[in-house]
Amino acid sequence: MTEQLSTPPRTVDAEIARTWLLVNATRTDTFDTAHQSCADQIVLDIEDAVDPTAKPTARADVARWLEERSAWVRINDRSTPFWSDDVDTLRGLPGLAGVMLAKAESAEHVTETFDRLGGVTPVLALIESALGIEEAPQIARARGAFRLAFGSGDYRRDTGTAADDLAMAYPRSRLVIASRLGNLPGPIDGPTVSNDHTVLHEKCTLAVTLGLTGKLCLAVDHVPVVNAAISPTSDDATWARDFLADFEARGRIIRDGSDLPRLGRAQKIARLATAFGVLSP
Repeated sequence: MTEQLSTPPRTVDAEIARTWLLVNATRTDTFDTAHQSCADQIVLDIEDAVDPTAKPTARADVARWLEERSAWVRINDRSTPFWSDDVDTLRGLPGLAGVMLAKAESAEHVTETFDRLGGVTPVLALIESALGIEEAPQIARARGAFRLAFGSGDYRRDTGTAADDLAMAYPRSRLVIASRLGNLPGPIDGPTVSNDHTVLHEKCTLAVTLGLTGKLCLAVDHVPVVNAAISPTSDDATWARDFLADFEARGRIIRDGSDLPRLGRAQKIARLATAFGVLSP
């Protein structure tokens, strides 16, 4: 048994979580550091980060850690021989917040994972291929699907697509539309490899304009940059507060066709600003 930490539980719900910090499951020395970071959610990675020969040990280490802590786990994809051991080991663990299913390419992949985990553990479908992108609407509607995420690196390898913004706009938008069709929260963007925080902020801003609402992170120091870029600004929070106050003061009367869209936007911003602790100036 490891010593219990005094870190308070995460308060940002996974449905609106901005930052999803990937943690190599072979680096058990980094688990507690990640847990104490300001990441909205952490994801212990027993898939691509782990050599096949090391997977049994990494899986066991993750299971042991989840007896006392809480995290998501990126598991191996349904087509691999590792998937079955992953879900059987993780099922019922008290700290398992959910699983990120690698290389999801069909609704059945999500539902089979959900069922094998007992029908209660949310499945975040990581879409990383051309087939996954084309099947995204069906994946988003699958029983057990919680959110979609974009495995941008593997998608580029699968398709030969460049990393530039124009080339990556289609798969990102496809995931946004699929999420809406499946009545899921906004999708999670793939990670930015660059350590340049200006570049990272720009990539996050672009993702937000496309409708994505979270981002995978590869390093702890990326987390505050992503959190800031995806959160409403203080000016946004002020506008939402003022609009909602005026709406209530006039008896919730709709004045014209632009009021309903603005009301929806104001309510969303106010909800996120409250969840993320964004203060008006």
